[in-house]
Amino acid sequence: MDKLKPKDDSNAHLRKLDHINLAFQSQIERKLLDDRFYYEPLLAPHPDASFDIGLTFLNKKMKAPIWVSSMTGGAKYAHTINHNLAKATKEFGLGMGLGSCRHLLYDDRHFADFDLRHLLDDRPFYANLGIAQIEHHIHNGTISKVQEMLRKLRVDGLIIHVNPLQEWIQPEGDFIAQRPIDTIQRFLDYSPDTSLIIKEVGQGFGPKSLEKLLQLPIAAIDFGAAGGTNFSKLEMLRNDSQTQEIIAPLARIGHHAEEMLEWITDLLNQPDGRPTSTELIISGGIQNYLDGYYLIALSPLKAVYGQASNFLRHAQGDYKFLQDFVSSQVKGYQLARSLLTIRPKNK
Repeated sequence: MDKLKPKDDSNAHLRKLDHINLAFQSQIERKLLDDRFYYEPLLAPHPDASFDIGLTFLNKKMKAPIWVSSMTGGAKYAHTINHNLAKATKEFGLGMGLGSCRHLLYDDRHFADFDLRHLLDDRPFYANLGIAQIEHHIHNGTISKVQEMLRKLRVDGLIIHVNPLQEWIQPEGDFIAQRPIDTIQRFLDYSPDTSLIIKEVGQGFGPKSLEKLLQLPIAAIDFGAAGGTNFSKLEMLRNDSQTQEIIAPLARIGHHAEEMLEWITDLLNQPDGRPTSTELIISGGIQNYLDGYYLIALSPLKAVYGQASNFLRHAQGDYKFLQDFVSSQVKGYQLARSLLTIRPKNK
């Protein structure tokens, strides 16, 4: 169909009536304007389906810079959720991290929830374990169990989620006896060929932690920044009311994605800053494609943006619900790339 052919406008009178009826509901107050962007309506046409927002990330081609962040496995609805997410990852050319694969280290009862490679083709696909499990298997000389799990899942690598605050607050939490950075280094020594992503779970990483990570030969840092689902707060809410009151101040500790990008930029710009091949998954508090576009534009390293709760919300039932959501995110990102530029910050 010729896109430039004028559309039939036989319903123009109805549209004009809508304009009259909705005019007073359609005013945006000045204080509500999004001041992160310049809007440049003269400089680009509407993006069509061929508008390229793809990139090579983690050595694989993605059609859009969107990462399906780690969520669930081995729980009710996990099979439906993970399979829907895998289908969307393939259809829209995204990347995907699994929820915690801890159960698979001990038995295969929930293997079907995670067995997704056949649905994904060659999209980036990563397993996920907590730092406490890695520490445990290194200490017990059973790290081969982790390596075998990765082979069975046919993943591209492993996400290690670093969550000492969550484990401390969680009623059933594991005790972490070693500095996580040392455990990560030991894992790299045992498994140097494993593509490794290090992820936080709702508090983000402070500047000294980011500096340590940038010195390691890891594939990516997944922010898990403050502003999204905070698993420390989630675990706090599972405690009794007295314990919640004691723990509450800890759940408010954390760093948002924008300041983490500023720290990384500063670290790379220091005189002794070293080049790094590490890539970024900017996650935590990202509500939509505008947040993702803005943060990717600020990143000094190759980056995609990750979402968890929004994907989870749309993945629990019919695939069409998720399909429509992801399509809107991709189209919105294309439009942002076409019509918006980043407004410099006032110093």
